[in-house]
Amino acid sequence: MRSPFVVLVFISVFSLSCVFLLYHAGSDIISSLSPQGCRMSWMSPSYVLQAAFNDRWTPLASRYSLYLYREVGWESPSELHGSPVLFIPGNAGSSHQVRSIASSATRQFFSSPYHISSEFESHSYKHLDFFALEFNEDLSAFHGPTLDAETSYARAAISYILALYPEPTSVIVLAHSMGGTVATALLPHPNISAIITMSTPHKLPPARLDRRVDTIFASNRRILAEDPTPIISLCGGATDLLVPAESCIIPVSKPMQETYRRTVFTSALEGAWTGVGHKEMVWCHQVRWRIARAAIELAAVSQSSPTERGKALDRWLRDGHTLPEGATRTSSFDVNGGEVEYLGASSSLVLRQPSFSGSRTYFLPIPLQPRTKFTLYLSRGSLAPISPHTPLPLRVSVFQCSRSPFETCTNLSPTVLKLVPEPIAGMSFPVPDEGTDESEGVVVFAADVEAGREEQSYVAVHVEGADGRGWIVAGFSSADVVVSDIGVLDLAWSRVKLHFSGSPLWTQVSFPKLLSSSLLVYRLTPQLKDESSCSDAQFVPILQHTSHQSETHYFSLDPHSPRKPILLHSHASGPFLPPTAPAAGKGFNLTVYSSDERGCALESMVLTVDWWGSLGRWAGRYAQAAVAWGVGICALILHYAWSVTEAGGPSPSIVHSLAHIVSYVLPRLLPASIVISLLPLPESLWLGNAGEPAFAIIAPILLGVTVGLIAITWVVVGGLVQLVGRITAFFPRRALRAPRPRETSSRRNALLSMGLVVFLIIVIIPWQVAFLCAWIYHFYTCAANASLAFYPAPSTAISLIPRQASSSNFPTSAHGASRVSSSPSSQPPSPSSPSLRDAPAADANVLDAKHNQDQHLLLIMAWLLPIAAPVLVVWVRTVAGSGIRAVWGSASGWGPDRNVLIVAPWLVLVEWAGSGGSLFTQAGILSWPRHAVLALAFTAFFAGPRAPYIVFEAASVVMALLVLVKIGRGYWSGEITSL
Repeated sequence: MRSPFVVLVFISVFSLSCVFLLYHAGSDIISSLSPQGCRMSWMSPSYVLQAAFNDRWTPLASRYSLYLYREVGWESPSELHGSPVLFIPGNAGSSHQVRSIASSATRQFFSSPYHISSEFESHSYKHLDFFALEFNEDLSAFHGPTLDAETSYARAAISYILALYPEPTSVIVLAHSMGGTVATALLPHPNISAIITMSTPHKLPPARLDRRVDTIFASNRRILAEDPTPIISLCGGATDLLVPAESCIIPVSKPMQETYRRTVFTSALEGAWTGVGHKEMVWCHQVRWRIARAAIELAAVSQSSPTERGKALDRWLRDGHTLPEGATRTSSFDVNGGEVEYLGASSSLVLRQPSFSGSRTYFLPIPLQPRTKFTLYLSRGSLAPISPHTPLPLRVSVFQCSRSPFETCTNLSPTVLKLVPEPIAGMSFPVPDEGTDESEGVVVFAADVEAGREEQSYVAVHVEGADGRGWIVAGFSSADVVVSDIGVLDLAWSRVKLHFSGSPLWTQVSFPKLLSSSLLVYRLTPQLKDESSCSDAQFVPILQHTSHQSETHYFSLDPHSPRKPILLHSHASGPFLPPTAPAAGKGFNLTVYSSDERGCALESMVLTVDWWGSLGRWAGRYAQAAVAWGVGICALILHYAWSVTEAGGPSPSIVHSLAHIVSYVLPRLLPASIVISLLPLPESLWLGNAGEPAFAIIAPILLGVTVGLIAITWVVVGGLVQLVGRITAFFPRRALRAPRPRETSSRRNALLSMGLVVFLIIVIIPWQVAFLCAWIYHFYTCAANASLAFYPAPSTAISLIPRQASSSNFPTSAHGASRVSSSPSSQPPSPSSPSLRDAPAADANVLDAKHNQDQHLLLIMAWLLPIAAPVLVVWVRTVAGSGIRAVWGSASGWGPDRNVLIVAPWLVLVEWAGSGGSLFTQAGILSWPRHAVLALAFTAFFAGPRAPYIVFEAASVVMALLVLVKIGRGYWSGEITSL
């Protein structure tokens, strides 16, 4: 047996190494994969408790509270000014998180304390009154009934807030993290004008440990598909390590004209262009001021149609994926006014710090070639309706003229009109702890144009307000897209180099066969034509990576800035998420914007898979899968030990069972896991990758890590059992005596105790508390059995009083001693019988076998604890913070955490084991229930990774079979021999 034990040690070391690597790879995401550039926000907060929102409004008033935010020195502390806004915090959140957005809204609306800014003097604009819910940092992500309670309180809070205002009044809802789940659950609601969620999971809960949470998310998905209330979701991207950004994307099932649904990543949010962490989302200045401004605009149109409210959101929370309103308007231009300049056929327009009075028009002849794209870059100026927040006076309009001499020209309709970042030369992008200023940015205008068939056509660039600041670059390039057919397997262990030629103004590359998944990161290395020329370039090239209609990332190609690897990542698809479109998760585009033709332009790029970054993405998405698979491995261990005992062999120890798994089961599971990973299974099964070959390697790695963690778990738990056993062996205890049948009073006391536990579960405590108590009780049982090994044996041999045939057969120890035979006689054997002479050895064998069986149960219960523990923590925090009244009966009624059937089998099992009963063997009873453990393992491997709570429910069903079929008759009849 040496070889399996050596392999077991190797697997344990491998598992620890993998956990170490995954942890550090995941920690590097913020600094390497998606760096954050946020300015800190400052405010002078005060919070006014709404004491009138009491028990008359909601029975949850003793548990939660409502506050009104006021900016000290800028507004009246209690007077209500205009339109209400309700902020809903998320998991472990606080009402104080509203302060950053509320402060920005106040300081934007007022130019100075109590003086309204001239921009908002119109009667349609109103000041905002920010109300914030206080949930006492409830862990709502882990507990469905807590989400229900928060939703009920939020609904009552809206009714209270509306009572403070004249009709008609609507409430704007801002929500962070799981608060967005609560906000969505409030719909349909006639008085909610719009919802802005920040770092909210919409597709899949981040912690899938409670069936009620899954039910709430399923209901919310139906609401998102049907309710007309405008909803926008702001996502922090890879920088958010708590909520996978692929679940932050709102699933869209209807066109924009019917239902406004928008997802905006902060990496694409105009004026932000940075990844934002989960907690930072509410205070990152580049994000919070735009949310505040959008709320002000929403309040002005709160009584308008959902479409108008959606337009207000689009104006201030843009990502450039859609054209702004008014971009395609029809207008004409009189060329007779101002100066006119004609450029040559192959010339580009380059205006460095233009300065002239009046206006000037530049005419660029359209090349006589098919598929021509006109591109214009405008730094810090305005090209209606797009500009930075505080633009320069520099204004540009673009027209197309089709005949000469010119009389009138019509505006040129763009295919792209958006704001892109303008990285600072020689500095990192985004700038750490600073990011982008509101006045920065380059307006990109692009349009497909065609030359006239009979006469020369021109593009006219009309420039006004040139005061020597800003710059303009415009020209023509080919509209063709470079298409590369490389696939993931081409990049797995090698690099692919692509070369480019032509105009540097606009270069677009498409990779239709590469995956855009949250599990995969690509490394891109650019090569510029002449890096030395970039120091004098007007616009250092930037790379735009677009993998989803809602997701864009920008990277600076400045060779003089601190060089960091360009890591391309995406959230277009992810594990356990159904595709939103037939080709979802396939392909992405790269676009390079540049202004200089003298050498500071992209010449080539090298692309490969970044395995370190990919490992960091796996860690956070498969942690719960590791727990589920751990239960599956424990089920296989239990099945092996049960099978050996049922066959008449010695009950193996945990170490021997683990050695069997490592030497016999694991070598078969590893190749099988790869084969299963290649099957086109539904996204809800296995590891949720629908048979994608690129991710087949994850399954065997996860298996190895899980087996190693189980071995390490048993080293810890088994060591504690032995330690506690040694400690208890030093305490005085009664002399060992012959076992005897259990008394009726003892059985009655056990039944009364379990009845009390069941009653408490129904009225006050979740079943998870009872399961933890059951585990502790069983741990003590194992420790007490272990203490017998350290307690000196009595000098007189003590024989066992055998039970009835139905309950007396105990297996021997794992060291090969023979079984204790049962006797139908009720009289003890004579002192001269062989069984009496061998009684001490027989007693040791029975105790050893019983101890091994109990330890197998202890191990699988230990791996079920992580599924039950979060709800237990929620309950303890709620009781500690709000008192026992807060959880009495639960706001949602009889929920899943009151299901006594889940924990009842475990209560019976640990009580039976504590009374000396055997878990596996009982003569005369069918042995088929042990095969139900295989069904548990199957469930854990296939359904468990997406929903670990299903694993716990399946384990309870298996243990219920064990109780009913194997030990039920002996338990209820009292035919148990206490050891």
